[in-house]
Amino acid sequence: MMEPSEGSSPSLVEDALRDLRNRTLAKLDGDLARLVYLASTRDYNTGRYAHDGLSFRFSKSVAETVLAAAHREAFASLALSPLRVLVSQLEHYIRSGWVHPDELVGAWNSSEAYRILPPAAEDPLTVRLFISNVKIALAIVEAAWQEPQVLQDPRSASQLPSPAR
Repeated sequence: MMEPSEGSSPSLVEDALRDLRNRTLAKLDGDLARLVYLASTRDYNTGRYAHDGLSFRFSKSVAETVLAAAHREAFASLALSPLRVLVSQLEHYIRSGWVHPDELVGAWNSSEAYRILPPAAEDPLTVRLFISNVKIALAIVEAAWQEPQVLQDPRSASQLPSPAR
């Protein structure tokens, strides 16, 4: 449960969260896409969240509260998921994007753009785990796409057998 912002009622905050989930987040395909979107609503200079539609319908403070809570929720869900889930989400995100997969993977590897995805006040250990897992997931996806036999195999990288099997 999120804390309502100053001057807002719990029901107003819950209405705004429902609005965000139904009108915006539901249209995004996958948990990683939602995390990327929510991180992008945060001003990297101030750490404040903004969303014109929510601000117009509710208020700036309610919008900020809701976006911050949704961002924490999306991050926790993905950061604490098994690596195979993150690999699958990454594959899905890459395939549904507008850029060539090699270009996106290359950009994420070189710029480490995924470092801006965690919420600012997140637990440092969880953030390090997430960053480490994204690096591993990128390597798995990239290696799987470069293997000719994997490209012919209908299984995706997330379905490859683990070394323990």
